[in-house]
Amino acid sequence: MDLTTTYMGLTLKNPLVPSSSPISQSIDGIRSLEDAGAGAVVMHSLFEEQITLESYQLDHYLNYATESFAEAMTYFPDMETYNTGPDQYLDLIRQAKMSVNIPIIGSLNGVSGSGWIDYARKIEQAGADGLELNIYYLPTPVTLPGSAIDNLYPDILQAVKTHVSIPVAVKMNPYFSSIANVANRLAETGADALVLFNRFYQPDLDIETLEVSPKHLLSSSRDLLLSLRWVAILYGRVQTDFAVTNGVHTYEDVLKGLMAGAKVTMMASELLQNGVGRIGEILVQMTTWMEEHEYESVKQMQGSMSQQHVTEPAAFERANYMKVLQSWRPDPAGLGWKG
Repeated sequence: MDLTTTYMGLTLKNPLVPSSSPISQSIDGIRSLEDAGAGAVVMHSLFEEQITLESYQLDHYLNYATESFAEAMTYFPDMETYNTGPDQYLDLIRQAKMSVNIPIIGSLNGVSGSGWIDYARKIEQAGADGLELNIYYLPTPVTLPGSAIDNLYPDILQAVKTHVSIPVAVKMNPYFSSIANVANRLAETGADALVLFNRFYQPDLDIETLEVSPKHLLSSSRDLLLSLRWVAILYGRVQTDFAVTNGVHTYEDVLKGLMAGAKVTMMASELLQNGVGRIGEILVQMTTWMEEHEYESVKQMQGSMSQQHVTEPAAFERANYMKVLQSWRPDPAGLGWKG
């Protein structure tokens, strides 16, 4: 059974890639991911705030807590005492490259182009095989047009691509007015891969203490549906590699992602919740399923259920919305409605 895949121009032994998480904050954690069977590892993110320490965004998020990152296990700590600063991050990449044989993909998390270029170079010099840009910006100004946000992502990508030679992926969010257009512009700008989608934790309000409180919710398989839909729509239309993330927990999730058109499937919540040993379990279950259904390779199934290959392509669009609504009916037992 051939489980190999290519992603960002890199050859991976299988399509299971742990995404940014606290697991990759140590050499032992990275080794454990390789030992479990991971095809590659995306490092935990180096935050722009760790590099600048004085950005407006840092003050805004720390003091008002309007948003937090999907990878963060709490709100931003004091960056001067954060356990992995810029220099330590680069050292960790160097050590990882000496300790494991699978590709190591660095991760930069921020919003400005100038704050990243120097460290994109340094991450490349440290030995990373690729780089993932986790671009984050909360467009709160009411006078800021959506076109400015649409331009932000390609502009940052172009600035980084000009200064590094390693492949670069962009982790997108699903909140653009035209996801397809932004994805295509990123591909035309040189994105070696698009990771769909970033998940941001939303703050909650404590009505007793009158404080804003973070909510750290791990994903579930149902969260995969949005990524599946858009990878299936974009596959074959946007000329770049795709990765699905947010909601990959089982071998079925992995297979669905591949069939939609992804080259790799990324997971974090499942590994944080149930241990890195899940990688090996999923690979065994995936191989068994492929043998039973007479698949010889991962590449054989990639994109096989994308929009351009299914008999009802409209199922990925509005017609599916209508069909789902029509499928619900009263429960004869009087317990509500069911599909």
